[in-house]
Amino acid sequence: VQLQASGGGLVRPGVSLRLSCAVSGRTLDRYAIGWFRQAPGKEREGVSCLSSSYGRTYYVESVKGRFTMSRDNHENTVYLQMNNLKPEDTAAYYCAIVYKSGYTPCEASYMYYWGKGTQVTVSS
Repeated sequence: VQLQASGGGLVRPGVSLRLSCAVSGRTLDRYAIGWFRQAPGKEREGVSCLSSSYGRTYYVESVKGRFTMSRDNHENTVYLQMNNLKPEDTAAYYCAIVYKSGYTPCEASYMYYWGKGTQVTVSS
């Protein structure tokens, strides 16, 4: 299984970015998926997660109303649309999946397959 995250960059506050995570070797329809981020000196944080059979998408409070997670099962790709980016969003962003039905907490310890991070830096 390979997860390839892309779409990061250096942007000014208020700008949008869309991260992509292409998954190969598995089909996503029975996997819980998530986006996580880790800033220097901080623990990895669950940003947004979607359980395989739980309809609601989780967002950490700090990104609610600004970030939107989506999945394209046909393309086996997961997206994170990030609008109105803030300096505190600066971090390495990772996508992750785990084969699990039902509800999956948006915590790094619950995920199994990880992609390499893509850096997002928000600075004026």
